[in-house]
Amino acid sequence: MLKLTKKADYGLMALKYLAEHPEMPALSAKDIADAYGIPAQLLAKILQRLTKTGLLRSHAGMNGGYALARDARTISAFEVIHSIDGPFFITSCTKGAKGCDLTPSCTIKEPLARVNETIAGVLKSISIYDLAEREAAAAHTAAAQPLVSLTL
Repeated sequence: MLKLTKKADYGLMALKYLAEHPEMPALSAKDIADAYGIPAQLLAKILQRLTKTGLLRSHAGMNGGYALARDARTISAFEVIHSIDGPFFITSCTKGAKGCDLTPSCTIKEPLARVNETIAGVLKSISIYDLAEREAAAAHTAAAQPLVSLTL
């Protein structure tokens, strides 16, 4: 089963949180970690990594923290995952130029490479803004629905 690493999941959650709070000049790793109940030290390392790769800006000082380095519409889920976990492969045989011993008889390498490309394409098409907006729309819809419906 394909699954995001915890680090990639936390990174996506953090960027989504930052996108949902554009009024804040910067948010600390602790603020974000507390909002989701995730380990603050681990999140701090992830945020530092995302800063090094240019997806976040860090601000030092009393009101310091992290902010998106670009508009949330221009940061893809793929970029976040790639920044944290490195290249994305669903199978090891599609990695690099190194050949597999089974290459002459392998019938699944090319189909799996296409699956890999399709998944990467989908992740590239999802922006951090999309993640934030989808949740906001779902919360708005849920808030508009009555909790109890009575028919007389």
